Amino acid sequence: MRNPLQIRKRFVKALLILMVLISPSFGQNIKGQLRVADSSFVQVITTVDKSSNVGRIISVGDKEIVFKAEFGTIVIPIEKIKEIKEVPAAAIKQGIYWFPNPNATRLYFSPTAFMLNKREGYFADYYVFFPGFAYGITNNITIGGGLSLIPGANMSEQIYYFTPKIGLKAGEKFHVAAGALVIKLPNIKDESDEPPLAGILYGVSTFGHPDASLTFGLGYGFVDDELADKPLILIGGEKRLSRRIGFVSENFIFPGLDNPMVSYGIRFFGEKMSVDLALWNSLSHEAIFPGVPYIDFVYSF
Repeated sequence: MRNPLQIRKRFVKALLILMVLISPSFGQNIKGQLRVADSSFVQVITTVDKSSNVGRIISVGDKEIVFKAEFGTIVIPIEKIKEIKEVPAAAIKQGIYWFPNPNATRLYFSPTAFMLNKREGYFADYYVFFPGFAYGITNNITIGGGLSLIPGANMSEQIYYFTPKIGLKAGEKFHVAAGALVIKLPNIKDESDEPPLAGILYGVSTFGHPDASLTFGLGYGFVDDELADKPLILIGGEKRLSRRIGFVSENFIFPGLDNPMVSYGIRFFGEKMSVDLALWNSLSHEAIFPGVPYIDFVYSF
């Protein structure tokens, strides 16, 4: 039997290579992206020394550009440009670029109705031992999956999951999506017995925009071909508090249970990564104060 630790290392290595190969920035042609933008956009140029300049390109030459920034007009050699972004003028607040929310398609465990764009994706890790990924096949179709990496368990005793999702923008600030969480349960008894497939079929609606949104959803649990009679209800939301901090809450009402499960926490993020620190609790007299800790991180590409 192969060493489970070696198998896990190879799996993680393969995921990292895949992220590099399918990343939209892989093999970028900087010169081909340089242009004079119209007044509704602002350009953010990052140079090889990691400094950022916010403004607009005035002219593009063979070897350099003329760039109008807040502090004046400067000349930047093209070979010194590492990255250029065009963002809506509304993304600049008090002269500072507020990058897009890098983790708008999920609350904590649950999805929102926002979709990944084509060729966008992310690698995530929940509670350290539950890594996964998602990738936008088109602007309306996302696939994802992952597995558990529980120490001491062999590969047949791990949990595997698959998360297809479809969605669309139904209005200016209204998105809808549907999908599934399909889980292959671990084989912890007789290896000749195939463990059942379980999971949730769901639909969600999200109102607002990635920096301030409310999400409502219904999910029907299933085991093999048996579907639950009643759905669980999801109510959650996210509010961006500053350039790098947001508040997230994800709450469930389970069929047959009187006390909802609630969560609340802070999301810290940069342009490519977010980290969630939250607490889970039950609205009952047996609640654990202040709650059960939750942690995850997501790297977007």
